[in-house]
Amino acid sequence: MDAAGPVSAPGPVVPRLLPCGPGAWLVEVDGPQEAAGLATHLRTRLGAGLREVVPGATSVLVETAPGGPRGRGLGPEALGRVVDDWAPAAAGSQQAPAVVVPVTYDGEDLPVLAEAWGCTVAEVVRRHTAASFVSVFCGFAPGFAYLAGEDGSWPVSVPRLASPRPRVPAGSVALAGGWCGVYPTASPGGWRLLGRTDVVLFDAGADRPALLAPGTRVRFVDAAQERGGDGRA
Repeated sequence: MDAAGPVSAPGPVVPRLLPCGPGAWLVEVDGPQEAAGLATHLRTRLGAGLREVVPGATSVLVETAPGGPRGRGLGPEALGRVVDDWAPAAAGSQQAPAVVVPVTYDGEDLPVLAEAWGCTVAEVVRRHTAASFVSVFCGFAPGFAYLAGEDGSWPVSVPRLASPRPRVPAGSVALAGGWCGVYPTASPGGWRLLGRTDVVLFDAGADRPALLAPGTRVRFVDAAQERGGDGRA
């Protein structure tokens, strides 16, 4: 999975529409926060006429439902007008659902991160729990959300492991590039491990299968402190 981190162009990008098959458009934008905001705007404005809206790092895929907007003549000009109505500066996630994720901070990469940042393990945990994240898009595995810091609250870039681990346990909370993520199932992975959570990230039988769907705000809390423990040793 790509862990290069949230990508932003040197200057603002004017959204560009590209046809993507017979029933979809790809809208290119400036970066992940803009993609998440535009996806919310399109869902609100076009509603049931859409089969899917999928934000990515620098684009949004808009797929129309059978007989939906594009079938009724909503081509690039009409869709472009809906996109033009979107104001990136107003595309924050304050109205988005919020999820609190308790974390047991015992990841094997905590000492490495503390040494790299010139701080204690406790300070690494404090910085992570002080940040506010938002799910920008999902990929790699069902329910794996790429989480970016809101409003610059997580300006840290973390290098991946030189060689991926053959197995990362389900629920592992990890960092790579400018992203934070939680592994929904056990899998290989090269992200730096902070800790683990018991929260279920993906349930195919639920009304909302992915807990951290794009646009969801996420806050991590220290499970030891939540239980009344004294945190780091």
